[in-house]
Amino acid sequence: MIVRILGEGQLRVGDDKLDSLNVLDKAVESAVESGDEAAFATALATLLDAVRASGTPLADESLEDSDLILPPSDATIDEVRELLADDGLIPG
Repeated sequence: MIVRILGEGQLRVGDDKLDSLNVLDKAVESAVESGDEAAFATALATLLDAVRASGTPLADESLEDSDLILPPSDATIDEVRELLADDGLIPG
């Protein structure tokens, strides 16, 4: 799957990483729901770090459609609240 981190670019992440990324996504969602800014910042950073670590960056000139779009590392809790779907930032 192709994951875009807004402001950074795209990465190819194996489908086998989806379950572990969903666990981290649930932590982001929980922090947003509770309004806990500190937990949110930590959870979002952990999720984005995991995507970066498990993904292979695509060339900047690549024009592939993104399967998932994640907020930038400096996103606010309110910005992410608006992006959240019923099943978090990462469906599944």
